[in-house]
Amino acid sequence: MKHKLTWSKLFATVGGAGWLPVAPGTWGAAVGVVSLLPFLNKTGMAMLPVLLPGAVALTWLGAIVAHRLAPEWGEDPKPFVMDEFVGLWVSLIGHVLNWQNLLVGFVLFRIFDILKPLGIRKLEDVPKGWGVMLDDVGAGIATNVLLWGLHFAML
Repeated sequence: MKHKLTWSKLFATVGGAGWLPVAPGTWGAAVGVVSLLPFLNKTGMAMLPVLLPGAVALTWLGAIVAHRLAPEWGEDPKPFVMDEFVGLWVSLIGHVLNWQNLLVGFVLFRIFDILKPLGIRKLEDVPKGWGVMLDDVGAGIATNVLLWGLHFAML
């Protein structure tokens, strides 16, 4: 795989995290957590205008970049971790951004992303770069719903 640096590759690898040799998807999601640290303890409603349009825009751009890089990198290559970054954000939409939610959301998201239950794996079949992004969005939605369930169970 070529490492000639382009804006598309920098975006796809989330600043190079995808080129780390071990568990690049986990690193991509971890960078997603780090990107939210400046907003620690913000309420879900305060972050909704940031996370929701941000996740939508990054999903759209990610699909375009995945499709453009596919001839060189192949379909859903390991260094492409923008999907994990976005999936982590989707996991936390509407939730208070405290350290507990960041940690539990991160762990649950990685579990859903790796196992791809509940039909999430079928989302990989969507063509033109969308499948690369949508399976992680699906894992993020599943994480988000489970996180809400955990909150309600603890009330």
